[in-house]
Amino acid sequence: MSFKTVLDKLVYSGLLIEKEFEVKMIIACMLSKGHVLLEGVPGVAKTSMAKAVAKLLSLSFKRIQMTPDLLPMDVIGGYIYDQRKGEFIFREGPIFTNILLVDEINRASPRTQSALLEAMQERQVTVEGVTRKLEEPFIVIATQNPVEMEGVFPLPEAQLDRFLAKIDTGYPSTKGFKEMLKRIDEIEAGIESLQPVLTRDDVLKAIEQVRSVNVDDSIYDYIVSIVEETRRHVAVKLGGSPRAGIAILRLAKAWAYIDGRSYVIPDDVKAVAVPALSHRIIVKPEYEVEGVTSSRVVEEILKKVPVPKP
Repeated sequence: MSFKTVLDKLVYSGLLIEKEFEVKMIIACMLSKGHVLLEGVPGVAKTSMAKAVAKLLSLSFKRIQMTPDLLPMDVIGGYIYDQRKGEFIFREGPIFTNILLVDEINRASPRTQSALLEAMQERQVTVEGVTRKLEEPFIVIATQNPVEMEGVFPLPEAQLDRFLAKIDTGYPSTKGFKEMLKRIDEIEAGIESLQPVLTRDDVLKAIEQVRSVNVDDSIYDYIVSIVEETRRHVAVKLGGSPRAGIAILRLAKAWAYIDGRSYVIPDDVKAVAVPALSHRIIVKPEYEVEGVTSSRVVEEILKKVPVPKP
C-alpha cells in the first residue's frame, strides 16, 4: 500500500468531496515532520479530514476545542494527587497523541497557545522540570476562522512560523456542494467506518524515505529564487526567511514521494509554494487595503521566476 492509496480511499471514494489538495498537503506535512494550519469558515470538513487521515494511517487522534478560559495544563496535562497511592501522579493531556486537532486555535489565550510551542518545535513536553518525549509521528492540525474579530487572539508571527504549511479551505463548488448534500449520511458513516490501510510503522518508514528523495541543483536554485523574490516584491513588507525555503524543500520532497517519485520536479515546488509561504510573508498595509493577499503575491512570483529546464 502507498500514500497514493490513502488519497484514493478518501478522495475518489467520495468521502471528502473536492478536498484532494488539502488531504495531500496534510499527509505531506506529516511526512515532513511538520504541522499544518487550516484556515476557513466553519463547516468545510476540516475536522473530518484530520479524523479520516488518522483512521487510515492507524494513528491515535485527539481533538481540543480552544476557548479563552482553557489553561496550558488542559493541553499538556499536569500532576494530580492520587489518594490511593498517596502521591502526585502525572496525567497526560490530549497533546500526547499522533494527530492533534486544535480547533479554533486563535480562540485560546496567548498563554495557552504557547503551551503548544515546545511540543511543535521540540516534540516534547516539560512539566515541573520533567521532560516527556511525544510519540512519533506527531502532527498538530490547527484550524482558525479568518473572519472572526471578537474574542480571538491572533497568532504571533513566531507561532505562525511553527506551521510548515497554511492551507486555505474554501467552499465547495456548486456541483460539489450538491453532491455532498445528496450523500451526507453516507459520507459521515463512511468516515466513521474507515479501516486502516497503512500502519504506524509504515508512516515512520516513509518519513525516513522522504529524506532521501533526490533534489537536483537546479531545484535548489529555483527555491532560492522564489524566496528571495518575496523580499523584493513591491507589495511585501517582510519577505520569506531561510526557514521558508526549508519548508518549500521539505514539502516538495514529500509531495514527490506521495506521487511515487524519488526525485523533485518544478511542479512539486509550485504545488507547495503557496501553503509554505503565504503565512511567512507580510503584505504592506497600503496594498492590503487594496485586496492584495500574501497568497496572491506568491502566485505572482511563481509566474515571474523562470522554471528550471529538464
